[in-house]
Amino acid sequence: MPKKRRARMPTKGKINIARRTFKNTGYSENGASYGKASMAGWDVVRSSPTSDIITNLSTLRARSADLTMGAPIASSAVNTSRTNVIGVGLGVSPRPKYGILGIEASTAEQWAKTVKNEFDVWASSKFCDVFKKNNFYDMQDIAYMSYLVDGDSFAAFKYRTPQAGMPYALRLQLFEGSRVCNPGTQGVISSVSPWMVIVRNPNNGNRIIDGVEVDIDGAVVAYWVCNKYLYDPTNMTQLPEWVRVDAFSQQTGQPNILQIGHDERPEQYRGVPYLAPVLESLKQVNRYTSAELTAAIIKAYFTVFFSEEVPNTGSTFPLNEGIKPEAKITLDPDKFELGPGSMNVLPPGYKVTSMDPQRSLSTFEPFTQALIKEIGAALEIPYEVLIKSFNSSYTASRAALLQASANFKMRRTWFARDFCQPVFEAWLAEAITIGRIKAPGFFDDPLIHNAWCNTDWYGPVMGVLDPIKEVQGAALRVQYGISTREKETAEMTGTSWDENVERLAIEKETMQRLGLPLETAVVPSADRSENEQNGEVNKT
Repeated sequence: MPKKRRARMPTKGKINIARRTFKNTGYSENGASYGKASMAGWDVVRSSPTSDIITNLSTLRARSADLTMGAPIASSAVNTSRTNVIGVGLGVSPRPKYGILGIEASTAEQWAKTVKNEFDVWASSKFCDVFKKNNFYDMQDIAYMSYLVDGDSFAAFKYRTPQAGMPYALRLQLFEGSRVCNPGTQGVISSVSPWMVIVRNPNNGNRIIDGVEVDIDGAVVAYWVCNKYLYDPTNMTQLPEWVRVDAFSQQTGQPNILQIGHDERPEQYRGVPYLAPVLESLKQVNRYTSAELTAAIIKAYFTVFFSEEVPNTGSTFPLNEGIKPEAKITLDPDKFELGPGSMNVLPPGYKVTSMDPQRSLSTFEPFTQALIKEIGAALEIPYEVLIKSFNSSYTASRAALLQASANFKMRRTWFARDFCQPVFEAWLAEAITIGRIKAPGFFDDPLIHNAWCNTDWYGPVMGVLDPIKEVQGAALRVQYGISTREKETAEMTGTSWDENVERLAIEKETMQRLGLPLETAVVPSADRSENEQNGEVNKT
């Protein structure tokens, strides 16, 4: 059986590249120096995104998935991002641009409420999933987790016959990035060979880069999806087959398939796993933790050795000096046990020696903390948020939450652009087509189309350490026009300001009808002392 050839790593071995050396100019004596002893061995090459990423992608995915499933810090990083970016699912808030549409603000507001309620009919049902397993909000969680672990994930638009309880035909099918690959060229277990990364479509001459077909301009025109995982021990009888799916519909121009991911470089067609920059550090921390845990367990045991008092001469009977033959006995460890107040009688010729495995763990915590801080910095998740421990001051803890929140909001925006918004637009197009939603000019003018499709997506709220200070800041932002009541309500509580106001009106009417006193909470001003504020809040 021929030996499988592995993908050549660009940084391994000797690379014959002509280097023109300049001295005493620019970075030649600093970061680009080959003359300094500290820099002479640092011989790396920057290659294309295809070479740097895709030739290593299968290894990165496998290691990323392994750490996510088995390393606590890696699992915390992935789950923390998922919880704060997606949570129970991103909710849509339609915002039609009524100025462009030529309608009144009140009309646009009523239209938005109708669309939101109608969209929830489809999104909250498991019938929106082609497998009928998850609703749209659960599918967000699955797609985002797959994107973090594998670097990208995919969703295909499919249409099925409407049925009772589901008036819409739109369905979504999620699948992992490993199923999008070059037809008939990938290995089963080993990494992708460099000469198999890019192949040609024989029908049109387009390049296919790890399952992504691009035209002469480099634009994505189709995806090649395999009907099974290439390595699946539970499905070895089914032969792999590839289906070419056009990236965009030729009739409408809308996407047929969505690639959820985030590119880091130009001409990058596949995503990099979220944990890729810190895989080595995470693995080492996990190994170190396991080693220390094993050492601590061993130290917790009381270990004894049964040794011979008489030297062994190598004869048939080890205890042949000073021990009569009739006194010799075979030592059975199962006859002796340790316990409170226990006493065991050893046979002649044996003695007990105890061992205390001393091991100091004084450096474990500060050392692992330093490593985890570096990992958190690379992932843009502060140490306190990554390990869920807030032992610093209010200011430091809030700064950590704000830093993490900035990263979470950025990824939420990316995910909404790649997944939520295209799905909403596909649903809205169908809803207008079948007459459940009215939107004049939707299919006539791209400007009108975008005006009707304008939305905001809200997700989990940031943690609040001091609710009073947070409310004060929100009130000031609204007062000076920096924000809106609806935005602040959604970001602080995850609820709708319109629904809250309507509910408050109902509650107020009920309390007045029952003769109950109406109490209004007094929000302390920002310029008063903290003790005065706390005292007034307690009274209120």
